[in-house]
Amino acid sequence: MPSLLRLPILTGLAASAAAMLVATGPAQADRIKNPTAVFAGLDKITGRIISFEVAVDETVQFGALQLTPRVCWTRPPTEAPQTDSFVEVDEVTFNNEYRRIFTGWMYAASPGLSGVEHAIYDVWLTDCKGGTEVIVDPKEPEPAPPVAEERRPRIPPRDPNQPPPPGGRIDVEPPRGVPVQPQRPSQRFFPTNPTPGRDPTGGN
Repeated sequence: MPSLLRLPILTGLAASAAAMLVATGPAQADRIKNPTAVFAGLDKITGRIISFEVAVDETVQFGALQLTPRVCWTRPPTEAPQTDSFVEVDEVTFNNEYRRIFTGWMYAASPGLSGVEHAIYDVWLTDCKGGTEVIVDPKEPEPAPPVAEERRPRIPPRDPNQPPPPGGRIDVEPPRGVPVQPQRPSQRFFPTNPTPGRDPTGGN
């Protein structure tokens, strides 16, 4: 008879454990939306590294680079840390032209994954802060089946030792970056003194 009394208790424990698993399942995809991104910037000439904070949708200038974070995400403390930010990076050239050299995600755990390539400055994400709003990610939809693409005839590469055909042209590498409209940064950080007589911000 004692075994019959244990059966409802064991059933209740199993049901509560299953309910806890269901309740904690969706939390693994939760993200925290943060209002501030924290970056580190390296000047390769002086070796100086500085840390600076940027509000989401704010533009700041580090050397010849202008950064604008669009979102900054972290995970709740109960989950594996994952800090990332979607950032737009523009370069101010010596001719005061603005060119978009990077648009994409930066990951604090893997700074080498960001594609900011510059001869003098390196910039990477270190943290996101100030967030209290938790966003629950919906389940990702099933991926659509791949669409069959038409096969195009393969064009053999041109032999660089052969002269171009009459009237033909030789493709050259386009200039790096895409031209963008100038933006007025709210803060400026210059780890290297600018060249005398030239304002690297493009201002007066």
